[in-house]
Amino acid sequence: MEGHKKFREWTPERYLTEGIRPADVLPEDDVVFFLLETISRLDLSAFYAYYEAETRGAPPFSVPMMCMLLVYAYSIGVFSSRKIAAACERNLAFIAIVGSDAPDFRTISEFRRHHLDAFEDLFVKVLRLAAEAKMIKLGNLALDGSKFKANASRHKAMSYGYMTKEVERLRAEIQELTRKAQQTDAEEDAALGSRRGDELPEELKRRENRLLVIEGALKRLEAEAAQKAEAEQRRRDETQAEREATGKKRGGWPAKPVDSTPEDKAQTNFTDAESKIMKTSNKGFDYCFNAQATVDGEHQIIVCPDVTAEANDKQQAGRMAGKTREMLEAVGIAIPRTLEQGPAEGPQAQQPQAQQPVPPSPTPEATTAKTKIPMTMDNGYFSEDAVQAVAAAGFDPHIAVGRQKHNQPQSGDVEGPPPEDATVKEKMAHKLRTKSGRACYAQRKQIVEPVFGQIKHVRGFRQFLLRGLKKVRAEWHLICLTHNLLKIWRHQYALT
Repeated sequence: MEGHKKFREWTPERYLTEGIRPADVLPEDDVVFFLLETISRLDLSAFYAYYEAETRGAPPFSVPMMCMLLVYAYSIGVFSSRKIAAACERNLAFIAIVGSDAPDFRTISEFRRHHLDAFEDLFVKVLRLAAEAKMIKLGNLALDGSKFKANASRHKAMSYGYMTKEVERLRAEIQELTRKAQQTDAEEDAALGSRRGDELPEELKRRENRLLVIEGALKRLEAEAAQKAEAEQRRRDETQAEREATGKKRGGWPAKPVDSTPEDKAQTNFTDAESKIMKTSNKGFDYCFNAQATVDGEHQIIVCPDVTAEANDKQQAGRMAGKTREMLEAVGIAIPRTLEQGPAEGPQAQQPQAQQPVPPSPTPEATTAKTKIPMTMDNGYFSEDAVQAVAAAGFDPHIAVGRQKHNQPQSGDVEGPPPEDATVKEKMAHKLRTKSGRACYAQRKQIVEPVFGQIKHVRGFRQFLLRGLKKVRAEWHLICLTHNLLKIWRHQYALT
């Protein structure tokens, strides 16, 4: 009963005969129209390369259309191919991309799977757009990592010790089943005459297949343990050689011999063998990958993404610094291999380095020879090798040497150079206590941590859909390039 209030007329049957154009309903500055314009201008030759050798089947969907579809879906937090396919039939923004000819979920999934390398190339193209828009200033590059759940179940994992016992049990069962099968064959031959006899019992097949899978997992764990043992032995040999050179004797008890046998508790997963068990933010453990990102401080543009299966970040600082340098050079921003140090603040302050000219780049103001390009990281990345590797890549490392406790008062600023006999750790601690070093490191938290928050909590990406490190790395590039496109879109419309 309406009473005295008049309501708007609602006639849903009218829409059965009237067409609705997305451009008439969606806002002019909607991100889908920005992507339609932007992606169509990019060089997508890396995607077309796949079809040069593939001539079978019906004509494929348009490459720009499929790229835009996946990029838009990942931009708004729709990652499942089935959900993307459903949105192509019901969502106006998706219909604006695919029109009346929507691909099914399997086509979407296969396009993503077939073009993993091409999405890494597309990241570089998008990063170049950010450079051309003057959104990369290199005033402060912050590096951080975050754990993302792998597409692997904890229930599909097994420890080395349990697998060893399981192999013994399966071999005994297979031997017993084989003996029973031979006995049955002999009895049937005696009673019924000759028969083929080459069929394996189903129980025997299942156990043999399971044995092969477990033995393969054992070999993977043994290979990883051997690799770690080799690295540890190499480290010990280098340390011993340094002691002999300096004449310093080793203190303490003799070190135990390096053991290349995996620990009984070492685990591997059968759904994604390359994922590793890692501690997550909820203080639990799960199979994850460690996603890394170097972020520029001006507009939170991700300059270099990568994924590793190592939970520890200490080995990532130098590797990511080198990759960041390569990525910047790929988009035309040259980084000098050595930088002119400031007034006795850096860990290399006692070794003045020659100034080198910088080639022209899309942001020449950011890479002048007298400008240091700081790279800030938390204490999880610190090691003496990390400091030296970051500096060798052409950046000025600002790496925390320890975690500051809550409610702990900060010490005052220091001035002047560190002591001449200070270690690398002491020099870094001194640098971060200077006025400029403290101000530079303080920016790290507001540069890189919001980026992971936007990816995880705003767009809802907390788990990789693909399996295997190579595929996961390509999916992370897709996530990061959509992050950058959203930043460019917001920056563009903020200026208009």
